[in-house]
Amino acid sequence: MKKSEIEAMNKSFGILRERKARIIDDERTIQLQKRVKGIREYSIKNMDVLVEKAVKNLEKNGVEVILAEKSENALDAVYSIVKDESMIAKSKSNTAGEIGLSEFLEDKGVQVVETDLGDRIVQLDPDSKPSHPIGPASHLRMDDIAKIISNEFNIDIKPDPRVILDIIKEDVLLKLIKCNIGITGANSVAADDGSVLTVHNEGNISLVSMLDIHIIIVGIDKLVETIEDAVSVVKLETIFASGKTVPAYMNVISSPSKTADIEQIILNNMYGPRRVVVILLNNGRMQAIKEGGECLLCIDCGSCIVTCPIYNEIGNEFGYKRYFGGRGVVLSSFIEGNESCFDSGLFTCTLCGLCTDKCPVGIKTNNLIKNLRNDSVDLNIIIDEHKSIKDRIKKDGSPFKQ
Repeated sequence: MKKSEIEAMNKSFGILRERKARIIDDERTIQLQKRVKGIREYSIKNMDVLVEKAVKNLEKNGVEVILAEKSENALDAVYSIVKDESMIAKSKSNTAGEIGLSEFLEDKGVQVVETDLGDRIVQLDPDSKPSHPIGPASHLRMDDIAKIISNEFNIDIKPDPRVILDIIKEDVLLKLIKCNIGITGANSVAADDGSVLTVHNEGNISLVSMLDIHIIIVGIDKLVETIEDAVSVVKLETIFASGKTVPAYMNVISSPSKTADIEQIILNNMYGPRRVVVILLNNGRMQAIKEGGECLLCIDCGSCIVTCPIYNEIGNEFGYKRYFGGRGVVLSSFIEGNESCFDSGLFTCTLCGLCTDKCPVGIKTNNLIKNLRNDSVDLNIIIDEHKSIKDRIKKDGSPFKQ
């Protein structure tokens, strides 16, 4: 990342830290942390059961469910639905970023319109990629954003937040008229209820999820037992991600659009989608569970990277796709393997433990990275300088040149 982007990101992170400081030590927040940690631990330990329940109850509610073992399975499933479309609408989704959905569809000739303001700004800048799970454009200054939008629309835009918002909003709304299919992620999935919970502040997910077909891509790690558990998880995520106690919107999706207002006869396809498809993605998560599953406790709040000294110095070069920082490094080892884990910044972390200290569910990311480093060294996947030192010790009994 550029120096100006790092500075802008640190400024945004500073504002976020101040917002959070007012509520994270509140007794209600502390009790919620304990509850959510228990919910997540139960989910990880009972994943097989929750997957089975979720499939059964989602389908019972009229939702189509596709189990995707790998990224390519999820991509094929999406494309089989959208292949005849020229344009689709999408909301922010880290899971979609994990599988490279937007790039995949664009290569297939399907235009993807990001509806989240931050994601849309980043999408319009060929030199950018997201820098925070809920604030994708945190690294861009107002002047930079104004230039990006000016270049896109071939007009001279002032660096004014309201002007920028209005122009992007108008363009997205015009494009939404042309879209029949909307793709979203999910913040949590309640297995017992067969319900998906999404949270947002802009209202864009409401628009995207009301199109004719709604596709939801979500990792199995987002499964919890009940809708009450799901609300607890997303409430804690909101506190640590934005410094607010609740988001502007919580959408619960349990079926396609329907009504029973005429003599209790159930009719589908009222105002919302006639078809809802949930793609449950494994992509290494079951393997992560076999090895302890601690990294899957994550609620995607981004608190770890806001406090990480390395991330604050180098930004989104540290991490894996839309999973930023040390947690992304750990997750990459299960999704793609040791080489990807190394490339994501395995030896970049200082092991200081601030991410663990600030994690709302206490994930010991520094310890996980330490263990992965041991595995990497055993496989001889190490930094060149470290390899040279290792070789000198073997040859001469000393790390120093003779």
